[in-house]
Amino acid sequence: MRRSAAHFLAKFTLIAGAFVLLPMASTVSAQAQPSSGPVQPTAVLELFTSQGCSSCPAADALMKTYTNRSDVIALSFAVDYWDYLGWKDTLASPKFSARQRMYAKQRGDGRIYTPQMVINGQTHALGSSAADIDQTIAASAAQFARSRIPLVVRTEAGQLVIEAGEATDGSAARDANIWLALIQREVEIPVKAGENRGRTITYYNVVRELTPVGMWSGKAITVRLDREAIALPGAASCAVLLQSGKAGPIIGAAMLGKL
Repeated sequence: MRRSAAHFLAKFTLIAGAFVLLPMASTVSAQAQPSSGPVQPTAVLELFTSQGCSSCPAADALMKTYTNRSDVIALSFAVDYWDYLGWKDTLASPKFSARQRMYAKQRGDGRIYTPQMVINGQTHALGSSAADIDQTIAASAAQFARSRIPLVVRTEAGQLVIEAGEATDGSAARDANIWLALIQREVEIPVKAGENRGRTITYYNVVRELTPVGMWSGKAITVRLDREAIALPGAASCAVLLQSGKAGPIIGAAMLGKL
């Protein structure tokens, strides 16, 4: 286990506290009510991994199990801080490394390693241990269910529509970011140097871009984005996360199988 400290540009500008898509005339309506949708997930899993980490392939393979489950949303984030070992991770982004560091700072434990699985934005487990991950999911499921905000993502007339409901009695959060993650469902990478030299590794639900697209303040809200404006080659699906602060608890999540 390691320990240590894209074509998609955000077409958003912050105006009066709300993100508005440019140049398309997107609208954000605080009065809209969320539509009915699929059963809300019991957990959001974020795997921080690296092609340059010899401990990671087992976790990358385990991810397939979680991406096949309907009760969780599992996302893979490739970090870049092992690139110096001789192989530059072809999926990595410094933004994902920064997200992992922010989680460690928010928790206060400073724990940054690969493979690391962050659950619901609050706790973490060894990414290659199904037992540890499942135990952490079970331990946090009740709290996540109490604080979860209904969230739906769908497509409609050339737009991506995100609907978040009102704050529940059990939710302490009243301000949260709405994050859009563009996902490549499966990527096979032949690693030609570094610790995994000679191995071909398959990655699942790979986040290629993570961008804030709105703010939620406790009231029901609908965000509409032009699908062509957010399109990213290879990213055929997406997930939406409702998260307190930049790296606080996740209080809502939804996934769209086909963008």
